[in-house]
Amino acid sequence: MSRVHERLSALYRAGYDGSPPPRLFEDWSAVVVEEFRPAAVLVAMTERDEPGMLLLHRPSNMRAHPGQIAFPGGKIDGNETPEEAALREAWEELGIRPEKVRVVGKGDVYRAHSGFEITPVLATVPADIEIVPNPTEVAQWFEAPVSHMLHDDNHLERWVQWEGGMRPYYEIPWQDHNTWGVTAAIIVNLAKRLRWHG
Repeated sequence: MSRVHERLSALYRAGYDGSPPPRLFEDWSAVVVEEFRPAAVLVAMTERDEPGMLLLHRPSNMRAHPGQIAFPGGKIDGNETPEEAALREAWEELGIRPEKVRVVGKGDVYRAHSGFEITPVLATVPADIEIVPNPTEVAQWFEAPVSHMLHDDNHLERWVQWEGGMRPYYEIPWQDHNTWGVTAAIIVNLAKRLRWHG
């Protein structure tokens, strides 16, 4: 067992102890979604001394979330489990072979105002994992330091005028990448659960 996998597994067991999930922005409860569609994303950390988190930019011509930063992932098909869906999507989008992924567990389900009910799947991958992005779904990919992405100081609260009111959201800047919206909210939730920095 790698040190990163061992550490993440221990933090996961301690953080996901049956307690209710941390509340992010209750204002989103004003958004009415009649039926949520299940989806899953892979939150993959690289097994290195300073682990990274794999993220991607969606192409600007996509119908859903164009140009946004995301985890590899998508809707759950048929009788798939969230883990199976996340691994399949990571293979389809980034060419990550499922046998190279070591799943740790599922995070809190995030209900997005877009109508998706998203289950994050935490995992580790080798530091030298081969990435072969699918250009129809990935404009570019990058690996951001876990220590940066999970640090409270880097979770910037912003506000936007939307659906008749001011709504809060998070941004997490790193170099020339700005993670926001659903992906940032999932990361903030993970930070509160895992307490990576103690």
